[in-house]
Amino acid sequence: MEAGVAVVGAGILGLATARELLARDPDQKVVVLEREDEVAFHQTGHNSGVIHGGIYYAPGSLKARLCVSGARDMYEYCDSHGIEAKRCGKLIVATSEEELPRLDELERRATANEVPGMRRLRAEEIQELEPHARGVAALHSPATGVVDFRAVSRALAEDVRQAGGEVRLGFEVSGVDTRNGGVRLRSSGGDELAASRAVFCAGPWSDKLAVQAGAGPDPRIVPFRGAYLTLKPERAGLVKSLIYPVPDPTLPFLGVHLSRHVDDEVTIGPTALLAAARDPRKRVSGADLRATLGWPGSWKMVRRWWRTGLTEIRHALSKRALVRDAQRYVPELTLDDVQPGHFGIRAQALARDGSLVDDFVFAETGRVLHVRNAPSPGATASLAIAREIVDRLERAAG
Repeated sequence: MEAGVAVVGAGILGLATARELLARDPDQKVVVLEREDEVAFHQTGHNSGVIHGGIYYAPGSLKARLCVSGARDMYEYCDSHGIEAKRCGKLIVATSEEELPRLDELERRATANEVPGMRRLRAEEIQELEPHARGVAALHSPATGVVDFRAVSRALAEDVRQAGGEVRLGFEVSGVDTRNGGVRLRSSGGDELAASRAVFCAGPWSDKLAVQAGAGPDPRIVPFRGAYLTLKPERAGLVKSLIYPVPDPTLPFLGVHLSRHVDDEVTIGPTALLAAARDPRKRVSGADLRATLGWPGSWKMVRRWWRTGLTEIRHALSKRALVRDAQRYVPELTLDDVQPGHFGIRAQALARDGSLVDDFVFAETGRVLHVRNAPSPGATASLAIAREIVDRLERAAG
């Protein structure tokens, strides 16, 4: 089997990349290879479903640039394909005077990133948008919304097929050969595909495939697993949209928040625990655990963030602790209001020095472009990231 461009991974980013390739050159043969029997099974299918506005990210970073344009593109795509995407808005609530300097910094970033419609709220204005929320100040992002990214991925897959591309399911790439001027991909079942070029959007397995293609081991992917609670339907009225805390700016996580989704379910969470497996169906994978423990950055991360880790363990073990955290900005919330919810998966790049990589990362080895890190807001920005990827491919070929 042969292709002009092989895209490894049928998450939202891989499918958006294949669609962009075909939009620019309809005559080329594009094949998407996916290890599972459905698209968007892994990180895309286990995320928060939030279309982020672009508030959090350092001005000038890829996340800042691609999130704002990507969110605009995502709404336009959903509108044109009949996919429900609610512009419900988000509040980032400061609950004490001590949090105001961090809220100020978020406001500065949002202004620099040209986040549409963002405004600062006084304490009395918070309840106009969220009657049950409390705080000393807040930022309101009306452009933030929610969508089912699995539905978006299915639509993207259909776009690829309609444009003449192929989405081949059940093809788990287990070997990469970049000799002789092309790319040869082998599946665990013995099938092979030869391509002129390849793009790896492999999420949790991006580091492994990059190393097989000749890239260095840094950064390493470490999986994080986050659990959510769900508000009982009769108490879902406590939350009208999205309510977030002011996050720790030194971490690429946003803290325990409350989110109303497109199906009107309201979730609380997530926790953020280092996971022992990259596959969401497994609790423990010996190979994945050895890879994490064998990476020098893992131990440096633990030494640096052990206090944060203890908090996350407490959240994971105790519903009461998770609810108490959310009560800071929705004080009417009680333990009786919640029930167990779903969980999320995050493929997070960890550098050798123990730092959690907080931007999108791309690398190239010969005729292969690797997406080495694309966590949140990767789904929001997927259409814009796809343009960035294809731009890079064209520059490399030019």
